[in-house]
Amino acid sequence: MRRMLYILAFLLAMGGLQAVPVPDNFLPQRVETAATGPSAQGAEGHIVFTAGNSDATFNVYSITGQLVKVVRVSAEQRASVDFPKGFYIVKCNSQWSRKVVVR
Repeated sequence: MRRMLYILAFLLAMGGLQAVPVPDNFLPQRVETAATGPSAQGAEGHIVFTAGNSDATFNVYSITGQLVKVVRVSAEQRASVDFPKGFYIVKCNSQWSRKVVVR
């Protein structure tokens, strides 16, 4: 953070930071987000699973690699499952895996 402040101060001192004019016909493009796909998010005492556009199967593993729970969520649905505090690895449809923290 401090390094970024030094760089910003340097650019300001050198006059290298200027506003860029935006054309009148500028239209921002829509950016697709990960919200259309499956996701898993840790929260206080539970994990929230979101299926996205299609059905999703989430495998939840303990930090030691032991399968703890399998959660199936229908398309466009959300499920909240209680878990004890800790770190978990969530795999979705064998496509991705993420570390999830339950506080």
